[in-house]
This record gives sequence, C-alpha cells and structure tokens, in this order.
Amino acid sequence: MGNQKIIIYQIFTRLFGNRTNVCKQNGTIAENGCGKMNFFTDDVLRQIRSKGYTHVWYTGVIRHATATDYSSYGIPRQHPAIVKGKAGSPYAITDYYDIDPDIAENVDKRMDEFLKLVDNSHRNDLKVIMDFVPNHVARQYKSIAKGKGVRDLGEDDDKTKAFDANNNFYYCVNTPFSPNIDLYGGEAQPYSEFPAKATGNDQFCASPSCNDWYETVKLNYGVDYCDAGGRSEHFDPIPNTWHKMLDILLYWASKGVDGFRCDMAEMVSTAFWHWAIEQVKKAHPAMIFIAEVYNPWEYKHYVEAGFDYLYDKVGMYDTMRGVICGNCPTSQITTAWQWVDKISNHMLYFLENHDEQRIASDYFAGDGFRAYPALAVNMLMRSNPFMVYAGQEYGERGMDSEGFSGKDGRTTIFDYWTVPSLHRALVAKESTADEHKLSTMYDRILSIASTEKAVGEGQFFDLMYVNGHIAQKQYAFIRKADNEMLLVVANFANEAVSVKVNIPEHAFNFLGIPKSDILGTDMVRQSTVKANFKTDDFVDVEIGANDCKIIKFNLKMDSDITFNEHNKEEYPPAHTAEHLLNQTMVRMFGCKRSDNAHIERKKSKITFIIDHKPSRKEEKAIEDRMNELIDADLPVRYEVVDRDNLPKEVDANRLPADVSEKVRLVYIGDYDVCPCIGKHVRSTSQIGRFVMLGTNWDEMKHAFRIRFKIV
Repeated sequence: MGNQKIIIYQIFTRLFGNRTNVCKQNGTIAENGCGKMNFFTDDVLRQIRSKGYTHVWYTGVIRHATATDYSSYGIPRQHPAIVKGKAGSPYAITDYYDIDPDIAENVDKRMDEFLKLVDNSHRNDLKVIMDFVPNHVARQYKSIAKGKGVRDLGEDDDKTKAFDANNNFYYCVNTPFSPNIDLYGGEAQPYSEFPAKATGNDQFCASPSCNDWYETVKLNYGVDYCDAGGRSEHFDPIPNTWHKMLDILLYWASKGVDGFRCDMAEMVSTAFWHWAIEQVKKAHPAMIFIAEVYNPWEYKHYVEAGFDYLYDKVGMYDTMRGVICGNCPTSQITTAWQWVDKISNHMLYFLENHDEQRIASDYFAGDGFRAYPALAVNMLMRSNPFMVYAGQEYGERGMDSEGFSGKDGRTTIFDYWTVPSLHRALVAKESTADEHKLSTMYDRILSIASTEKAVGEGQFFDLMYVNGHIAQKQYAFIRKADNEMLLVVANFANEAVSVKVNIPEHAFNFLGIPKSDILGTDMVRQSTVKANFKTDDFVDVEIGANDCKIIKFNLKMDSDITFNEHNKEEYPPAHTAEHLLNQTMVRMFGCKRSDNAHIERKKSKITFIIDHKPSRKEEKAIEDRMNELIDADLPVRYEVVDRDNLPKEVDANRLPADVSEKVRLVYIGDYDVCPCIGKHVRSTSQIGRFVMLGTNWDEMKHAFRIRFKIV
C-alpha cells in the first residue's frame, strides 16, 4: 500500500450483515439472529476496499462468554449469572485459541470460516485487524482449542497465594466470590467460585459491585498491586503469563492476521509489551499493534514499547466532540494535535467506536451531518490513521434499548441485535435519503484521503495562528506534497459562512507557495477556485453549514491551461460507465483498456482483446459487477497533472503523440483512474443501470465486443 494513509473500518462482526430484523429486547440468537463471517463475500469486501479503506477490524471474533448453549458442539457452557447480556461481552474471552461460534454458519468449521475470511480480505486488498484482550478473561475461561502441550490459564496456579509471579490470576485467599449481583441468573444452581479471583478492572476483593467488570478475571503479569510497600514488579524470571500471551499472539499471527487492536493496553505493563511486540515483529515484521490507551502522560512509553498506533481519545476525540457539540472553540483542535506532535504519526483518530456514543444519538450531536466537518479535518489533517465505525457513515443513532445495553446512544456489544441503518444499507438495500447522502459525503472524503499524496505523506501546516477571526467555528490548514497543495477549511457552524483565510508569509516560504495567481479545484463540487497570491495573502472561501471546502492547487500550473481539442460530445452517464467497464475488464481478464469504443446515448459498443471467449457466466459477472459499482455511488473527481508526472496506474504509451502539457485525470473512487477530458457524472449512482445488450467474439483476433446501454 506504499505511503497510502491507513483507514480502518471497524466492524462489530456479530451485528454487521445480520439478515434477521426482529429486534426483540433481550432476544436470543434464535429470535434476533446474528451476523456471520460468510456475509463477507468478494462483493462486500470489494465495496469496502473501493471506498478507500485499507484495514478491517473484525471486532469480537475470539470465543467469549455467551448465554447461548453450544455444549452439543463440545463448547463448555457459561453460567448466565456471569454473562452480560444474552450474547455476552466480546471482551470476556473464554478461549484465546477459538473462534466465536455465533458468527459461524457451521459451528464445527468456525476456524475454517475465519481463515477463509482472512483470505478473502487479503484477496480484496484489505488487511485484517483483530482484538487481543491481554488484561482479563471470562470467569469460566477454559480452552478447548489450545495446542498440544499448552497449559491453560490458571491450571497451575497456587491458589493459596493472593499473588505469585507465576500465577496467571490474583486470588482472594480462602474467600468465596460474592459480588453484588444475582448469582442464579435464572439457573437452579448459583454460580460459585472459590477462592474468588480479582476482577478485570482491578478490584482485588471478593465482592465487586454490579458496576465493576464482575464477569472478568484480571490476568497477572508479575505485578503485585497489593504489596505492603505499594505496587511492585516481579519480571525476572519472565512470568508465566508473559509466555502464555506471547504464544497466543504468535498463534493468530500464524493465521494470517495483519494487526492487533490491544484492549485496555495501558492496564498491562509496558515491560511486557516491549518484550512481546519485539518477538512478534521479529517473526512477522509487518504486524501492527494498536493500543487502547487513555492516559496522555503514558503515550510516549507505549510508543517506545513498540506500539505502532495509540487511541487519541482523551486528546483529539474529546476535543472534536466538544467542537461538534459547540462546547469548545475550534482553536482547541490546534491544542489537541500540539500536545502529541512529537508522536503525531502514532495517533489513531476516530469519531466513533464500540465504546463511544453514536454521533447521531440524542446524547451526542443528534445528527450525523453535524460531524462531517470533523470527519474531513481528522481524516485529512495528518498522515496518521483514521478509523470509521460501521454505521457511522449512515448516521446510525444507536438509540435502541436492546436488552442488557439500554438506550444509551451506543450500539450494543452485549445483545443479539440488528443495527437499523446497516440493515437498510447492506441487507434491504433501501437506505433513507439522508443515509445515502451522508454515506456519499463520507465516500468523497475517503476517496480524497486514500488517493491524495498530500494526505498520505505530505506536510501539515496549521493556519489558525493567523486566523483568530474564525477560531470559534471554523478550522483551516494546508497539506502539501511536491507541487500539490490542499487547502482545507471546515465550518462547524449551523449556518453558511463566507470567510477570508489568511496565508502567512511563513507558509509561503516554508511550503514554497509561489506568489502568483493559481487556479485550484474544489474537490467536492468540481468547481474552479482562483487564489490571487500575486496581490493577496488570503483566499476567499464560502462554506455551507456543517460543511468543508477542500481546494487542490497545482503549484506549477499555469493560470491558463490548454488541453488537446475534444472532438465529440459524450453522454456523461455512458461515458463514465465506459471508464468503469474498462477497469472491470482489466481486473477480470487481465487485458488492456479498449482502443475501440463508440459511446452514445442510445447504445454503445466497446471491444477488448482477451485470451478467451467469455462464458455466459462470465458475461453475467461483468454486468453484475458494473451495477455493483454503480450502486456503490463512487465519487468522480478530476486532477490536472504535468504529462511527465502521471501516476503509475496510467500507461503513458496510450496517450496521443501530440498530448498537451497538462493532462486531466479522471478518478472514479479508488477503482479507476484514466486520462480524459470528456464529460462525466459526479458519482456513479447518477449513471443509471448498465444493461448488456449482447456480445460478439472474433476467434482470429481474440476480440470480444460488448454492446450495452444505460437505462
């Protein structure tokens, strides 16, 4: 993926693609259904990749405590008193070496289905991230999938000691587990545990409250939290838990996963992380580690321990939430990035995840559109990764009362449920007008973030120190790589504004901006913007309410651009479809783009030279793929470059000999790029429907001719 910006799509696997739409409060899996790993077909994964995502975090795939009885499959049953919700928390792990049976179509083949999911993701150019939960496990942890010779957690513990460096758990010696909960949970016999173990949230007593992580057990990494002299560390010799957890990391790395999101990483000593990450990366150099860390004072230590990325929750997320809700000025965004500037490339930005309230909920902004400027700012301002939580792009509200998870503005992680906006988009294929509009806006920002060099590897220049007049509701910055510069101005106000964005002298000198008149392109609306840098040091910008202006400048571009003459008037929908069809044929048959096309309003013809006559099944696949791309509503955007500076995807040998100095490139999402100066639609959903009228095959020339129309 080179220097492409990492963009993560977090999917709560149990909910994503659930085809059942019953949504009974506290419903069982039989009543409410469950998403399955086999929902992720090539079509689904291609659509995710085409939007610009590089990684998918499949949340909740390791087997965890659940109230569903799988004992007929040889899976130990969990006592419901210590399971939160019918489905259970994905962070109460019952077997680190196993896959959650809920998400398997065939429970006995659940690992095979996971390996297929990994392979399918890789085949569609997506890297796989999974959870690693190092701090705690479920109370009834028992591995049935561990390898030969592997000892279970707690199997060899000395339970007569509250702490021992080689114990896997902490114990309340000679004391039964007596939390402030119903220990029956509807069963005839209560849950019993003796001696009681400490909880995952560091309650070293036998009677945690209902607000504690009572369903989990704290893992012991050689830290005595209750030492008479205070917390003490016992890391020499290496504690037993360290070896067991390293084995688990290497086990999943061997299955082909590309990264670990490490739950509550800051509750585990950095000494362990330094030791374990070094060994995993020695065997798997490309593996990435993401830490859930909330203490900014500890960020540096976790980067030094080997983590590639850290949650920027307390800094950037909290700041953005305040700005979106009108509780703090946009000038605080500058403060947020400056706080971690020395490790900025290690910070993971996000606006939603499974722990946080949905933007569109009544407890946050009440409207997904209000966070659009925050999306644009966080996605484009630095080269560090950004994460989107599935449903966020449709304005999911999270206002259901699912069961264990009440109406709290979050999408449940404890219950069997169907996420309304995802069901409409993925299963029913009938998103509301607002959901479609917002997802299209997300797609445009994703496309810019995933394809623009200035975003992936360019310099960042914050403009707020000379723009105090907009420091309450607007935020402006520049990104620049080589001769390409992006000016991004976001408006968090609920009304449209017209502002002058000052460009300081330091920016002209530091970034090498020429003092001349420069033409720019509004990358969202495809209109032309002129910056009069010859006489002015500001840009006039008009922005709608809760909107963002992204202007791209080619700093070597002449003010007057001359293209080759264009000798035909295309029908934009059919012409855009021609671009899609060319790329589809290249990908499906490994051929070159067509040199013989007649594109017209009523019907069109296009010929490809390929190695065999396509079967009827292959012809149908071409038509289906075209309509999938159209339905994906990929944004169409333009870029003007020097003819000697074409991207690697463009074959310069196909350009005419008399090509002009400047070449206009047409990008369709992240799917296709082609030099062209014809007319196109703004996004693929405006094409219509692609209908294949017929085909012809010339065996001598190996020429395959397609006749199609746009309906």
